[in-house]
Amino acid sequence: MSYHKVTIAGINTSELTVLTESQKIALLRDYQQTHDKKIRDTLIKGNLRLVLSIVQRFAGRGEDVDDLFQIGVVGLMKAIDNFDLTKEVRFSTYCVPMISGELRRHLRDYHHIKVSRSLRDLAYKAIQAKEQLTARYQREPTMDEIASEIGESRADITIALDSISDPVSLYEPVYSDAGDTLYVMDQLSDQESAENWIARFSMRDAMRSLGEREKQILHLRFLCGRTQMEVAREIGISQAQVSRLEKAAIARIRDAAEV
Repeated sequence: MSYHKVTIAGINTSELTVLTESQKIALLRDYQQTHDKKIRDTLIKGNLRLVLSIVQRFAGRGEDVDDLFQIGVVGLMKAIDNFDLTKEVRFSTYCVPMISGELRRHLRDYHHIKVSRSLRDLAYKAIQAKEQLTARYQREPTMDEIASEIGESRADITIALDSISDPVSLYEPVYSDAGDTLYVMDQLSDQESAENWIARFSMRDAMRSLGEREKQILHLRFLCGRTQMEVAREIGISQAQVSRLEKAAIARIRDAAEV
């Protein structure tokens, strides 16, 4: 495969070495035994394409790409220093959330677009009201109920909550290595053990075994962010039925994850 020349942070990316997974593991094992800086440098250079592929997801936000690339390399170095060879996890799989997390922290702390104090305060007020209403009603409140509780319009609350979030599709590909594509949904935290990954595969199998209505409810609830009441109105059943089906589906998935 040929690559176009791209110069970033003074590096010609077309000349970068790409290490195989077995080479990465062998170098990581040697580095952990010797702490040889040359081995660490080889690992860094051999994974810079991965850093570049992730940085490209964060481009277009007004940030200097060279700066983002350097921040991504910091995440890569942390991944090298903290990778656990006893876990059956690909190194690139472990790297992606580490690099992405470093970039997100940078953008969160230093982004040039700032959310106004009033908008941020309204968002946190809405979150607190949601927690209080959930405890009071033993169910997730609707946006209208939250708006009524704090005396604000639903539209203003929606805008405020959107302003403090950075939504990304769970099915957005973040990296492809030898045909094995990683998606956002595969990178839900910065540190995951092999047991978590095995559990996730079991959960996917459990999801496939669910009925169409159960799948629809989970999709609307957890991917679309609908309340149980909103889901009930949309599919034409009661809120109690939604709650029962949702709990049963989650229980089946949880049981599969514990196998």
